[in-house]
Amino acid sequence: MTGIRAVILDLDGTLLDSNDAHAQAFVIAGREFGLNVEFDRIRRLIGMGGDKLIPKAFGFSSDSDLGQKLSARKTELFMDHFLIQLEPTRGARRFLLRLRDEGIRRVVATSSGAASVRRLLAQAGIEDLIEETSTSSEVRASKPDPEIVEAALDKAGVPASQVVMLGDTPYDVEAATRAGIQIVALRTGGWTDPQLHGAAAIYNDPADLLEHFAASPLG
Repeated sequence: MTGIRAVILDLDGTLLDSNDAHAQAFVIAGREFGLNVEFDRIRRLIGMGGDKLIPKAFGFSSDSDLGQKLSARKTELFMDHFLIQLEPTRGARRFLLRLRDEGIRRVVATSSGAASVRRLLAQAGIEDLIEETSTSSEVRASKPDPEIVEAALDKAGVPASQVVMLGDTPYDVEAATRAGIQIVALRTGGWTDPQLHGAAAIYNDPADLLEHFAASPLG
């Protein structure tokens, strides 16, 4: 067993290839409300929760009446039309099995809401391998604020020095860093290595990390 006793796992983009779908759902929902925001503008904000993304992309508060309606419609579109088409990232299940076999706890920390997480995990085929989840429904501020990661750390029940986070966006890197946790980044989210600056190591996907497990921060 390694010195790492728990891994905090981002979900969207890290274990499930869903970032483009989230962005497209926001584009469609926005157009239904007469808001024409380009895909690329939204896509680079995926990884934040709606409390951060909606003001930055659309220019109004997520707590406003329009913000709440937009968020609800985006979630409806994503869950009803996009989710069924999504695939896990390469090697996601095999990687989690390795963590389980190593005796390493597996805790998800996601900007998605609690109502969506179980279906996301099921679509990725990993629901049975996750021990705890921490979602945006439990905290006041989503990534890149550290609250979701800190909540996941509490659920992991081990010191931060024995925890590594796995994520795919600069928002994961910032959240983990602010929570005092080392992070390993994946290129599955579509970000470049310079944009993932601050990560302890960067791999293509869970399969690549698994292949280099012994030499990684997890080993």
